[in-house]
Amino acid sequence: DVRGLDLNEIVKFGRHSVVVYRDEAGKPAVGHGLNKAAEVTLKLDLSTLPKPGLLVELLRCRAKKQGARFLSFNPVNGSWKFEVDHFSRFGLVDEEDDDVAMDEPAVRQPIAEARDPPSNGHELELSHSLPAHLGLDPAKMQEMRMALFPNDEEEEDMVDGFPSDHRHLSRERMNVDSPNTSGKGPRMRSPSPLHGSSQKFGRRYGVLARKEPHALLEYNVNSTELGASSHGILMSGKNKGFPVRMTKVEGFKLPAEQATPVAGKVYSNCIVDAALFMGRSFRVGWGPNGILLHSGSPVNTPGTGLSSVIHIEKVAGDKVVRDEQNKVKEELAELCFSDPMDLHKRLDREILETESDSFKLKLQKVVASRLVLPDICRSYIDIIERQLEISDLSMSSRVLLMHQVTVWELIRVLFSEREAGNQLEFCGDEDQEGMILDKKEGSVNIDPEALPLVRRADFSNWLQDSVCHRVQGEVGSLSDARYLEHIVLHLTGRQLDTATEIAASKGDVRLAVLLSQAGGSMLNRSDVAQQLDLWKINGLDFDYIEEDRLKIYELLTGNIQGALLDSPIDWKRYLGLIMWYQLSPDTSLDIIIRCYHQLLGEGKVPNPVPVYIDEGPLEEALQWSPGDRFDISFYLMLLHANQDEKFGLLKTMFSAFSSSYDPMDYHMIWHQRSILEAIGAFSTNDLHVLDLSFVHQLLCLGKCHWAIYVILHMPHLDDAPYIHEKLIREILSQYCEIWSKDGAQRQYIAELGIPAEWIHEALALYQEYYGDRQGALGNYIQCGNWKKAHTIFMTSVAHSLFLSSKHQEIFDITSALENHKSEIADWDVGAAIYIDYFNIKNCMQEESTMDDDSVSIPYFYHSNIS
Repeated sequence: DVRGLDLNEIVKFGRHSVVVYRDEAGKPAVGHGLNKAAEVTLKLDLSTLPKPGLLVELLRCRAKKQGARFLSFNPVNGSWKFEVDHFSRFGLVDEEDDDVAMDEPAVRQPIAEARDPPSNGHELELSHSLPAHLGLDPAKMQEMRMALFPNDEEEEDMVDGFPSDHRHLSRERMNVDSPNTSGKGPRMRSPSPLHGSSQKFGRRYGVLARKEPHALLEYNVNSTELGASSHGILMSGKNKGFPVRMTKVEGFKLPAEQATPVAGKVYSNCIVDAALFMGRSFRVGWGPNGILLHSGSPVNTPGTGLSSVIHIEKVAGDKVVRDEQNKVKEELAELCFSDPMDLHKRLDREILETESDSFKLKLQKVVASRLVLPDICRSYIDIIERQLEISDLSMSSRVLLMHQVTVWELIRVLFSEREAGNQLEFCGDEDQEGMILDKKEGSVNIDPEALPLVRRADFSNWLQDSVCHRVQGEVGSLSDARYLEHIVLHLTGRQLDTATEIAASKGDVRLAVLLSQAGGSMLNRSDVAQQLDLWKINGLDFDYIEEDRLKIYELLTGNIQGALLDSPIDWKRYLGLIMWYQLSPDTSLDIIIRCYHQLLGEGKVPNPVPVYIDEGPLEEALQWSPGDRFDISFYLMLLHANQDEKFGLLKTMFSAFSSSYDPMDYHMIWHQRSILEAIGAFSTNDLHVLDLSFVHQLLCLGKCHWAIYVILHMPHLDDAPYIHEKLIREILSQYCEIWSKDGAQRQYIAELGIPAEWIHEALALYQEYYGDRQGALGNYIQCGNWKKAHTIFMTSVAHSLFLSSKHQEIFDITSALENHKSEIADWDVGAAIYIDYFNIKNCMQEESTMDDDSVSIPYFYHSNIS
């Protein structure tokens, strides 16, 4: 029976704990109130706890120690169940163990052992080589560590840089004095018993004791032993012996010409992070609009190390809309972002209404039929083709745009469907998959059983179109006299007409006849293979046969590896060769893709590298090794081949590097994911990195309305039901200056069904920040923040209105506030005074002028006036 109980005061939830009746004095007897037997279920954050095997034992011990009975623990969702006879404080944190960092990541990390300095006082013995690996001086880093953290107690025995089996944490503390007292030995003192118990717990479960960080000051090292490069480092404010000087930071000023770590030539380099060595005292910080603050330098830069100087840089999210001169083109921004989003908005969709604190959001999900997929792909291709018409585009940008066209074509080929009995329009060269479908005038009806072969033929045409430009480029670099080499290249792109014509024009009629049947029946391939074997058996001297002619014969037999043993070739053409010449003509597309994937695992075929590596050219060098990542086209093929199974490569497939060398560009990947999910190619709730990366890119370009549109398309999660509200309200607040001044954006945000209270709340915060108290007051009233509105009214607005005799405005504001006076703590000594004043004055005016029908001052009816 919970009637009359103040649950907010009685029940307190903490991190991994629940407390009922925190005040022991007010706790009822066992069996009364909430102090009864109960079954408790706590949801634990598994990312911050030990491994499940160790965690179960920890939970059992905790439950037993607290007088509870352990019931179960689900390592999948982190649900911990236990029974209690009465209520007090239960969970992972006891009263006596509040100093144990249970909410810290329980990861056992090797801790360098700070050994006693040698007798000569110059050399330091380090237990790991991480600083040296990063190009830093280990001795300097150790001295810096000792200066920064003199009270570090977590020392471990290290063997060859790794913790030994018998781990222990030292119970000794080391205090480092100033350099002037370097000759003295370090002072040692014993820890408190409470601290020893904390260490014991951390040693058992891999959790370190929490310690408060000290303020950091900058100082200069006078000693020459540290070298001339160490001009200034940071130290703990507790060590007073060092000469200290304070430096003034300039603030957040970013030159427009500032080089960016992402868009520039060093974007792939890591930053030497001071947090590697000094933990919580140093970190990388992100500000609005892609501002990055860090105290490091590129790892690959010679002669640099950690620095106390803070660098402010801006991460470029708009490189995709820049031309060859690195200038932003508005036309390109519209074609890259606004036009595709407008197309996406016109598609059919499902609406899911969610409610959060009486506010409703309309989450959206695009739905589409595979029958209309060709039209959708064609619409996206039209937008990309308009981008290609823009002048001053860099060559690498054009390569990526052409690749996007081929990706949309591949999506159409792999995932679209035709209605049974529909007519097929033929296009392309007559030799394209001629053994499967004969080309006839007009169109023909398609047998449903032939649809897989039709898809195979479409895929073959797509491969030919994708590699055509590469074949033509390589052929153009050869002389006309080497016609056999020309034929080999044309065969790699399945340009059979051209290859046959070349052979016939050179008088090589027999070869022309063989070429006209390339990739045909398996019987023809067997005949050519038997002829080659017969020549080898009879001892034919192959030195008298041109090498390129032998390559052609091997290719016609389906021996791809033998024909192209010493010839570099891209992965798409190699896939085509397997499909056209090695496997039988009726092999399904799924088997073809799986075959290539299997050969890829065996290292027998080229890696399906991304297009910017495969074709280029790029303005900047990339750090890449084979197998790092594949092209999105290959992932699409794997998705089609594994459509009946769970596809586990979605995150890699929809990462930026699978489509572009720009790690911040997600503008087309998001659309491809959305369309594929709309037609049912896959279903997942685990692509938030893609969604939020695209949101960040849109915000960097000032397109707040589209960023909110993308958030509304993020799937609803039961374990994070308020994520949409949080993100939208953050965008409205942080980017209020942008969307509030753009009428079109503001109108579209309202059309998306965003609660007006959220919009007015953001406007109120923005106007209050810039000193527009009157406007902030109106928006606080509109968003229902009555307490804040009353405060601003009384402190900043009311007196000026009253002195200006704007009584009607005071009447309107106080009337709105009076309806919610129960929510305003200081109402009686605030706006109620104005109401009382006006009522008293009206009463006095009525007594003096009884025959005057007009009342110049508004009349207030208030309960305090009789």
